[in-house]
Amino acid sequence: IGSPICEDAWYEDVAETLAETGAEFLLVPNGSPYYRGKHDTRLNHMVARSVETGLPVIYLNMVGGQDDQVFDGASFGLNPHGALVFQLPQFDETVAHVDLACGPEGWRIEPGPVHVHASAWEQDYRVMVEGLRDYCRKTGFSKVLLGLSGGVDSALVAVIAADALGPENVRCVMLPSEYTSADSLADADALARALGCPYEHVPITPARDAVTETLAPLFEGRAPDLTEENIQSRLRGLLLMALSNKFGEMLLTTGNKSEVAVGYATIYGDMAGGYNPIKDLYKTRVFETCRWRNENHRDWMQGPGGEVIPPRIIDKPPSAELRADQKDSDSLPDYPELDAMLEILVDRDGSISDVVAAGFDAETARKVERLIYLSEYKRFQSAPGPRLTKRAFWLDRRYPIVNRFRDPSGGA
Repeated sequence: IGSPICEDAWYEDVAETLAETGAEFLLVPNGSPYYRGKHDTRLNHMVARSVETGLPVIYLNMVGGQDDQVFDGASFGLNPHGALVFQLPQFDETVAHVDLACGPEGWRIEPGPVHVHASAWEQDYRVMVEGLRDYCRKTGFSKVLLGLSGGVDSALVAVIAADALGPENVRCVMLPSEYTSADSLADADALARALGCPYEHVPITPARDAVTETLAPLFEGRAPDLTEENIQSRLRGLLLMALSNKFGEMLLTTGNKSEVAVGYATIYGDMAGGYNPIKDLYKTRVFETCRWRNENHRDWMQGPGGEVIPPRIIDKPPSAELRADQKDSDSLPDYPELDAMLEILVDRDGSISDVVAAGFDAETARKVERLIYLSEYKRFQSAPGPRLTKRAFWLDRRYPIVNRFRDPSGGA
């Protein structure tokens, strides 16, 4: 038995050496974490090793979450020349019996069940659920809470949490101000009711007024600006952390990858929390994931089925609601445009010139690139979250906080 461990089997020399020194089949144990399309990568590598050596390959992978990584299992077996003869389920721990028979041409794996994998949307959603579920189990938390704003990000996180832990273990808290719309209040209430989660209503206006009054002598002569908006976010973080401390429930934060990338979040405010299930999910995919969850339910989901996310939450223009008539598009490009640029700059390590070549405005590309680098210090202090892509922040994309480099292709 030749046993190349994990990435030993990604390179032909190790497997060929094992075959040359007497290995009759390859048994490959792995701790291979998920990212979108990872299973095809594994399969391609193992087919190559099987073809090169002429040996059967049994590929074993672990299951479960560890911090920002989720291991998705999906062990499989290949006969010589790469024929797939069994494949175990994704994400589920499985004990399987595999027979090998020795004939004139050597060992062969007897055919077994070949489980078909779910769609990419379902796989991503399962990773977010399993990542949160295992993170809570392994850190000793049985309950979580989150601020429910009536927006799409917190709605998706609430549903993920309900599916991971059960709705009764997810406390949703609406913390409105005078800028919170009637639609947001109604939508948050409707979502909590649809999920069956405990729901609290804690207005922040009295606390905000007290802070504003305290700071008034120091701020005299200065016009209100982003500072006053961030006070609201930080008060929400303060109140949510107080609930977390008092009741022993882990606070979830709800920033999507688009916001994490450009720093569209308040440090020590809405970034406060122990885990972020959607940290590696771009905003455009948040919308589509919500639609997918409304249309699909699986046995591994502990939350209810059906249209649990009110359609208005998905359809209305995104807003932080920290000032009157605010929209995310006041500060950022529209999310389809922003996400397309971020995929070039972050996921593909592209340059500003690559963004411009893809048809985007040069000035906007420079602004987005600048925001990415300015936000590095926030990401260093952000909660962990499950990896969904090959370029997740922290695990894959590691960058210094302090640096003088700027992309020269962007011009002045």
